[in-house]
Amino acid sequence: MAVNKGLKSLNESSPNFSNQALENSINDIKNIDKDDGHQFILSQFLVDEAIRDNTVLTTSQKNDVLESLSAAQPHLQIGSYLNAVIRHSKTIIDGSILPIDTSVQDAQQGTFLECLQLVKSLQSLIPDTLGVPAGAKSRGINDHFGTLNNKFITTEDSSEPVFTRLKKIMQLIDTNSRITSALNLAVANAATANNNLRTFINGVVADSTDFQTSLDNKVDSVGTMFSTLNTRISEIAGDPTTDLIEIREEINSQVSLESNNFATIRAFTDNLVDNSAFTGLAEDAGMRDLLANVAQNSNWKAYFENFASRQANQNPIYNISTDTDRSIFINQVLRDRGLPDVLDSVDIDAVANKAKKDERLETRGFDLLNSEQLIEEAIRQLGLDTSGSIYVKSERLLSNLNERDRALIEKELDQNIDNTTLS
Repeated sequence: MAVNKGLKSLNESSPNFSNQALENSINDIKNIDKDDGHQFILSQFLVDEAIRDNTVLTTSQKNDVLESLSAAQPHLQIGSYLNAVIRHSKTIIDGSILPIDTSVQDAQQGTFLECLQLVKSLQSLIPDTLGVPAGAKSRGINDHFGTLNNKFITTEDSSEPVFTRLKKIMQLIDTNSRITSALNLAVANAATANNNLRTFINGVVADSTDFQTSLDNKVDSVGTMFSTLNTRISEIAGDPTTDLIEIREEINSQVSLESNNFATIRAFTDNLVDNSAFTGLAEDAGMRDLLANVAQNSNWKAYFENFASRQANQNPIYNISTDTDRSIFINQVLRDRGLPDVLDSVDIDAVANKAKKDERLETRGFDLLNSEQLIEEAIRQLGLDTSGSIYVKSERLLSNLNERDRALIEKELDQNIDNTTLS
């Protein structure tokens, strides 16, 4: 049910959904030092954009350059992988992260709303069909929208968010570069190499010829400068390169998770919906016989073949929570059924009549026996101690019969739990 307050104003305006919060948090990292301290990060953003925006370089040439730069100390290509996060998040906002179905004529690009609706449906479909929270299948909300949902700047525990850790390391490098000439020179040289590459790429024109060697040299220079920079950063007390490697991996893993999830979300959702529809047909005896015959998967065949017996073992009175005391619950069920129905073992006629109902006993010929004889025979068949008077035997038999009642209730409870638990 919608909340009316504010609804009219909402519908008279546009939500203007964007990834601005993510870009703002990345700008906080990029702008730690506004002169020369961290320009190697800014220069990475600029060279990355120059390569992608260039209209002269072929796609193959662009990919070669980008791969070479990424391979040059990957954990230090901070501007490059953060720029990739921004691009990725934009594809979620505009819906282009959802693949277009080329088999459908005039298929339309996905939308942000479709992304939201698909992910929302999984939050109930997965628990209903697979018996676990969506997050247990890496299909939770943040498994699709974490980059947009402040995953990099907030945490659910006491650990520091990934962007906070990255920002601290950048501040650490900045501080050290100002007091260590070797590190300061390495930072400046890395930025210069990036800027030289960007200037060269921006200067390439349509009629340029034989520029591949010069391009390769500029790229190689970036690799050399970042190798030196990595050495200087590793000399900082505590060696932050290990953390930088982990941070890059964490960010890239999140982007990869979201990309892969959205690439398959339609098919994954359709599969769960279809499977739910198939199992719904099992309520019809004819349909489940048909499905058991045509299903080639053993799990599917077993589901339809055993459906009736498993359904018969389900009883809503046995739907108890996991923290319910079983003993107390069983005692309640026994009382509701009027059990124990024989309270006095001295009443041997009542004990004998109760014994006639026990399915463990072979009762043929019981009608020819009197109560004492019947009790003797029941004691023998159940393998109980035969010593003592008839009243001792009656008490022994009645105790066994009452325990049997309790065991049957426990069995019914276990069967209900087993057949109502997703497996």
